[in-house]
Amino acid sequence: MGQPYEQVYPAPDDGARRRNHVRLPSRRRESLRTTLWFVPAVLVAVAALAFLLTYALDQAAYNGTMALPWWIRTGSADAGRQILTAIAAAVITVVGVVFSITILALTLASQQFGPRMLRNFIRDRGTQFTLGAFVATFVYAVMALGSITTGRRGEFVPHISITVALGLILADMGVLIYFIHHIAESIQLPEVIAGIAADLSNAIDAEFPEAEHPGGGAEPEAPDGPPLEELVASIRDEGVPVPATESGYLQFVGYAELAGIAEGADAVVLLAHRPGHFVIAGRPFATVYPRQAAGRVAAALGKAHATGPHRTLSQDPVFAIDQLVEIAIRALSPAVNDTFTALTCIDWLCDGLCKLSGRKLSEGVYRDRLGRIRLIEAGPSYARMVNRAFDKIRQAGRGMPAVAIRQVDGLARVMEYTRDPARRAVLVRQAEMIVRAVDEAVPEAEDRVLVHARHADVLAAAARHDA
Repeated sequence: MGQPYEQVYPAPDDGARRRNHVRLPSRRRESLRTTLWFVPAVLVAVAALAFLLTYALDQAAYNGTMALPWWIRTGSADAGRQILTAIAAAVITVVGVVFSITILALTLASQQFGPRMLRNFIRDRGTQFTLGAFVATFVYAVMALGSITTGRRGEFVPHISITVALGLILADMGVLIYFIHHIAESIQLPEVIAGIAADLSNAIDAEFPEAEHPGGGAEPEAPDGPPLEELVASIRDEGVPVPATESGYLQFVGYAELAGIAEGADAVVLLAHRPGHFVIAGRPFATVYPRQAAGRVAAALGKAHATGPHRTLSQDPVFAIDQLVEIAIRALSPAVNDTFTALTCIDWLCDGLCKLSGRKLSEGVYRDRLGRIRLIEAGPSYARMVNRAFDKIRQAGRGMPAVAIRQVDGLARVMEYTRDPARRAVLVRQAEMIVRAVDEAVPEAEDRVLVHARHADVLAAAARHDA
């Protein structure tokens, strides 16, 4: 979503349509970040530009228009070739080691955390920068090596370039030490879990920002047009379904662009999916009202959204919840039997739900400047997010009192941040399911007493809000 509820957009002139594309680069930035080639390519380009600069300075010194400090002398052409050859050979060897360590870390991550965690490691800036630093140094050394020639004044030795290459190799040693420490730290389960929790927190901030004004969560009156419920009913009864053109997970929706498209066609678009849902080609992706605008909107709809083979964190906070849940249920499996990792995941899930419980999760309605509704998205559900955070862990940890106690404790903490009675009912219902599972699967009476005591804390917190 990423836009305030009841967002108003300007008239659909050309400038507005260009501004409606502002949201699209965020998806492209995310796709570029989840690669191992973009940052190295940028650093290689920087190294090439740096060599052009140092080469120009070397030419100036060679022609006598500039004097070099005494500490930049690097000897004869043969000595320069030997230095640069040694640097290039050493760096390319270390690059192979770095790639090997990276592949090993990805393999361990896939086995221990699940294949969906691989994207988190690939998008790590530390790994990308390390690979880029070594490749850039290699490229710089090779370019400097190729510049050693014989000119009118004798042998041309790029003293400045060689000195810079020596400085780069020293810096690369520091980068290598950092990389080894970073990899050893990043594959630790607490670090992985905390990183995913940080992604969840950032996604919540991006999709469900805090209200700018206290009590500002109330929906504004629609200045023009029928009420929302009546309009939705009309769209479903009389609108034209627009099918999806390809199957895959919905990764991004350009809501601003869609609102501008609908305004230009004097139509209303009702989306059937939100990012994170799986879209099937040929099934309805959106419904357009009135009928005569369907052709124009359908032609532009494909450019305003993106689908792919996997989910992303862009516009989809539930994906981060699912990642934490996946780690937890893997830890609770008989093959792993790591209860403490599951408890850590529960703690961070509850932290995210505490933050989410204080935010407004309304069906996104996008209006034009005159107040007419142009786009209605499939609204997120608080109950769905809570259930995704608790159901699978409760089922995988059935018969484990430690897991049940931590879940009910977490629900009590989340309850403290929940002001909406409907949301409190969702939390109470989840606590009751945990208690029933414990009563059925835990034979020890004292363990059941502990869970019931925590359940009483949840009910007491709900009662305080109700009072």
